Amino acid sequence: MDSTWSTRQVLSTFLDFYRERGHALLDDATLIPPPGDPVLFTSAGMHPLTPYLEGRAHPLGRRLTGVQRCLRTTDLDEIGDDTHLTMFQMLGSWSLGDYGGTQSLRWGYELLRDGFGIPAGRLHVTVLDGDRDTCETWQRLGVPIEALGEDDNWWSNGPSGPCGPDSEIFVWTGDGPPTGTPSSDRRWSEVWNHVMMRYRRHPDGTLGPLRQPGIDTGMGLERMAMVLQGRSTVFDIDVFEPWRRSVSSLWSPSRLVYDHLRASVVVIGDGVHPSNTGRGYVLRRLIRRTLSTLWRVDPSRTLADLPVEPIGSTVEHHGLTVDPRYVLDVLLYEERRFAALLRRGRPLVERLVARGPLTDDDLHYLHDTHGIPPDLVEEMLTAGRE
Repeated sequence: MDSTWSTRQVLSTFLDFYRERGHALLDDATLIPPPGDPVLFTSAGMHPLTPYLEGRAHPLGRRLTGVQRCLRTTDLDEIGDDTHLTMFQMLGSWSLGDYGGTQSLRWGYELLRDGFGIPAGRLHVTVLDGDRDTCETWQRLGVPIEALGEDDNWWSNGPSGPCGPDSEIFVWTGDGPPTGTPSSDRRWSEVWNHVMMRYRRHPDGTLGPLRQPGIDTGMGLERMAMVLQGRSTVFDIDVFEPWRRSVSSLWSPSRLVYDHLRASVVVIGDGVHPSNTGRGYVLRRLIRRTLSTLWRVDPSRTLADLPVEPIGSTVEHHGLTVDPRYVLDVLLYEERRFAALLRRGRPLVERLVARGPLTDDDLHYLHDTHGIPPDLVEEMLTAGRE
């Protein structure tokens, strides 16, 4: 692909394409979900739009586009592979009872081929087996299809709410001509998902027709930039360059360190502070996982050595209003708290371990009496050791 694409160009190309087709631009939403949403952080571009996908009239109309910051704690254990990030940006387009799936897929194909310059021969899609309209649309466009079951091509927003079949679009990222299918060859990289919101799942698990069928599409900005920039991992795209340069000059490269520090900057920029509960605990966990990773190699490492440049770059990219030096102060304050907790708590944990494997009663004792949650016990045993 053309490595001259910048992440900003990917973003503007997507949004301009849909604005030219009558879509109103949504404000760049924070990670904090709207009131009434039970999730700690917005984890999908459609979360703030759920009431409108269910039929409420949106003040900007029936065609929308935008970019949404997202954070998924469920992906923490996958951080370090080529495509997963804790915090990422999701490009989206929505039809609220306006056009249907055929139009959405046609526009998607047009944007990928003409807007982003991806050759048609490098595309492949998956569809829900039996979704005839979607299959026929892709067949008319000449794009290869792989039909899969609901585990692969059905999207829902939790156990209840709007849902429906989806079609995932993949781009070939390997050398040479494309081979295989998305389910058989990992060189097919998923870049975009078009969800046909036709149903509503009720709390008892039954499905009913959605009062206002719509379309919800989501494209991971960083993943699309990876494809267009010809990179093999999202950590090699341009927005990570300040982190790679700064962290590599201080410590050995670590994707988890890049990822968690960048995510922490955005979480702090959206007004969250480390704490023992809720969103603050997620932030605290990100910072402490970063420190544990650093200290396992060298306990003298400190975030005080981190220059403000990568923090400032992330603040600027996401349009945050927070002072980068303030963000660094928050990180350093949490580092001091964690170091003190390790000094105080590690001897307690080691004494318990010396008696044998830790029991549930041991974990409750450490948490209730000394404030050491179960997910930090391993850090107590390993972080800071020579």
